[in-house]
Amino acid sequence: MFSEKSTFALFFGNRGFFPGSLIASARKEMSDVLKKMGYKSLMLDEKATHYGAVETAAEGRIYADFLKKNRGNFDGIILSLPNFGDETGVVTALEDTKVPILIQAYPDELDKMCPELRRDAFCGKMSVMNIFSQHKIPFTVLPPHVIHPNNKDFEKQISYFDKVCRVVKGMRKMTVGAIGARTTPFKTVRIDELSLQSHGITVETFDLSSVFARMGCLKSSEKAVKNKTSFLKGYSNWQGVPLSAFENIVKLAVVFDEMIEEYHFDAIALRCWVEMQEVMGISPCVVLSELNNRGIPAACETDIGDAVTMFALSRATGSVATCLDWNNNYGQEEEKCILFHCGPVPRKMMKTEGRIVDHAILANSVGKGCSFGCSQGRILEGPFTYGSMLTRNGELEFYAGEGIFTDDPIPDDFFGCAGVAKIDDLQNVLKTIGCLGHRHHASVVPGHILAPIKEAFDNYLKFSIVAF
Repeated sequence: MFSEKSTFALFFGNRGFFPGSLIASARKEMSDVLKKMGYKSLMLDEKATHYGAVETAAEGRIYADFLKKNRGNFDGIILSLPNFGDETGVVTALEDTKVPILIQAYPDELDKMCPELRRDAFCGKMSVMNIFSQHKIPFTVLPPHVIHPNNKDFEKQISYFDKVCRVVKGMRKMTVGAIGARTTPFKTVRIDELSLQSHGITVETFDLSSVFARMGCLKSSEKAVKNKTSFLKGYSNWQGVPLSAFENIVKLAVVFDEMIEEYHFDAIALRCWVEMQEVMGISPCVVLSELNNRGIPAACETDIGDAVTMFALSRATGSVATCLDWNNNYGQEEEKCILFHCGPVPRKMMKTEGRIVDHAILANSVGKGCSFGCSQGRILEGPFTYGSMLTRNGELEFYAGEGIFTDDPIPDDFFGCAGVAKIDDLQNVLKTIGCLGHRHHASVVPGHILAPIKEAFDNYLKFSIVAF
């Protein structure tokens, strides 16, 4: 369920007194570059307008009809200016689009500045940005101001824009499965479903009793149970785990798979204690880990806000996500801390496979041997992006930043799956997110993708975001 690459609709601006050869070469160059990078693209037929570009309001309406006929088949628009372009045609064509727009302009060459060869797209891009601002049409521009599609840096721009498009597309319509009520002591994860719904995010809620009932109906002879048994045995180290606990974990995993498919969940948030331990004798951490490893964001402690954030971050990176606690200081080092959770970290973010253990903390209340399922291990070193979300006054408020998981040691007896995180100006980051009222959780993905996340949230989705 990892994000597929975006499909782009290609738009070419034109002014009629420029040679048609500029449009023809741009159509080929742009489509060739995208194809080489593995992206699909749509283009207006070259016979539909003058050179297959848009110069007038009439041609703009033709292009707008082209987009309507292909609605749902593209995720973003690349507005290419082989020459100056025409502002009226651009607005007529694109004012009703609901997808991100990247503006690209061709550079002039100093030895080709005669009237027959010059482009003036440098200036034309300024005009398009101006007219878009007048009409309140959001758009994306990236440095340098002008760039040829065959320039290697243009591939970086497309990769960035792809991330923006994937986030916008995913966040405008998603479904979160809230499985189990919020754990009573954790008022920190409270959230307003109506605020989420007003932004296209639907929450479907289920009681844990329905999950337990479905688990009880499964038989070990069923194909889904056999397949999941075999798969989970290879996913983690189960040495010392009681057979009864392993069998219940398998059944829980099968039920979650069924629910995700049945209700089309994009992410889930689970009430993971203490009924799981008291009724089923398990902890569900490894099941959440495996879901996260497949690209299905799964947050613990019914943290719907972080389930949504995990989904957004994973859409941008096209990779796995996890939910961690801001948990411990790391000695006296003010720019380092320990990020931890009991075991929902996906295998792809761990140094080695997890070792399934009893829940060392909950065992103090539910008794030893009643909470196997925690995936013990350490987080892989490397760059990461973090964030979280809350609802307030009908709006979604996010924060996000970047850091690095280091190879600093963590004691062997430290429970759960943890990593040492180095974050610039960490003390002020913690102060800021705490004073803004955010929870003790952080969604985390590998890689640095803060810039496209901020652009998608701020420019297109109109979410509030504090970026560090």
